[in-house]
Amino acid sequence: MKGTDARPDDPARGTLDKAAAENFPVAPFFLPRAWRNDLMAVYGFARLVDDIGDGDLAPGGADARLLGVSPESAEDRLVLLDAFEADLRRVFDGTPGHPLLRRLQPTVRRCSLTPEPFLGLIAANRQDQLVGRYETYDDLLAYCELSANPVGRLVLAVTGTATPERIRRSDAVCTALQIVEHLQDVAEDLGRDRIYLPAADMKRFHVDETDLGAKTAGASVRALVAYEAERARNLLNEGTPLVGSVHGRLKLLLAGFVAGGRAAIGAIAAAEYDVLPGPPKASKLRLLREVGVTLRGEG
Repeated sequence: MKGTDARPDDPARGTLDKAAAENFPVAPFFLPRAWRNDLMAVYGFARLVDDIGDGDLAPGGADARLLGVSPESAEDRLVLLDAFEADLRRVFDGTPGHPLLRRLQPTVRRCSLTPEPFLGLIAANRQDQLVGRYETYDDLLAYCELSANPVGRLVLAVTGTATPERIRRSDAVCTALQIVEHLQDVAEDLGRDRIYLPAADMKRFHVDETDLGAKTAGASVRALVAYEAERARNLLNEGTPLVGSVHGRLKLLLAGFVAGGRAAIGAIAAAEYDVLPGPPKASKLRLLREVGVTLRGEG
């Protein structure tokens, strides 16, 4: 479809370039070209809605203009999210204005995607503007149902492999990956006045908000992070049978997602659960080793 690919001067380009910085490959080279194109289209949507929610849009206001938002409202994230949702709906029944959504439209049609997972991701970013603390782990899981699980469901839909059991396993993996990302980004999130560590758990481990603002983590913060990392590990283990339920290159892709989570948890453990100086990052060697372990059904 003419006009769906991002050009070098297109605001979509910078958004798509962020794929290289993710914990695990978004659309690796070994996938069929059609899958890579569709997964990058989905990634472009997810990345842009997160950038709107985090206030990380490229300077200059190009995205706001493309969404029909006035310069006076270009910094209002809720207004931008409302405009983005309206443009998303045009993906399904018209012609969207933003190039990333125009890029998404052929994927939606080819894969018979529904609006619900996309709307979930927008709802999660709206929630980020209104909710900065989570009282319980169940509250956090409900947030992950909006912020993370739709991505896995879209991967299954794009590859034509969605079943109720695979969706259940995928949800466990995606929630685990979201929790791991929160653990990596405790300091960055605090800078945005957000804390994704459940308040009930903070109380249990005698951690308060000032502890999270320190340059390095004390024993209580480390114990709390270790506890949440173990929860994420258990969710990854719950979701790992998803990998064995598919075949071929999709199996390798899904193993990469699980391995990315395991490698990140390993990096957090190697840092002795001190995540406050910055996100502990796993080496490529560790990631490859975890891919092998996952494919063998171990761990």
